[in-house]
Amino acid sequence: MNEAEIIQKLQQGNEQAFRHLVENYQKRVVNTCYGLVQNTEDAEDIAQDVFVEVFRSIGSFRADAKLSTWLYRIAVNRSLNHIRDNKKRKWFQSFEDAVKEKKAGLLHYATENPGTELENLQRANILHEAISSLPENQRTAFTLNKYEELSYKEIAEIMDVSVASVESLIHRAKT
Repeated sequence: MNEAEIIQKLQQGNEQAFRHLVENYQKRVVNTCYGLVQNTEDAEDIAQDVFVEVFRSIGSFRADAKLSTWLYRIAVNRSLNHIRDNKKRKWFQSFEDAVKEKKAGLLHYATENPGTELENLQRANILHEAISSLPENQRTAFTLNKYEELSYKEIAEIMDVSVASVESLIHRAKT
């Protein structure tokens, strides 16, 4: 099925088309959400909400942008709303989950040197802290570029800004 057919079938309420959409985009949407909220369970919950919103509002989708761009935009907005709604919780709580995940991943690829594992875990913690401390727009642009490997043009469409703005946001995030 091409994108136009998927959209048409989704607008007709076709459950098979919806399953196809979820199967093709679920991992990417979860990864995008995780890149912003830094918590696997929250990212999965938000991704589920994203697909529910797509199913509910596909009738208003005008196809001005690609379906994937619309999905990413919803995922980013939902993730940022989640962050704002849960600002009372400290960001560092979610880092404990990230540390556990990174530690499990490191153990899976264990080296003969435990010092290397610890060093990699510390680097992961520093990276997550640095990403979380970025302003919202920089964090969004950086996450979409580095985690999702989206082009600057795609990020600009998702964030509804110019390509130059995306370049600037990512450059500032790196410095």
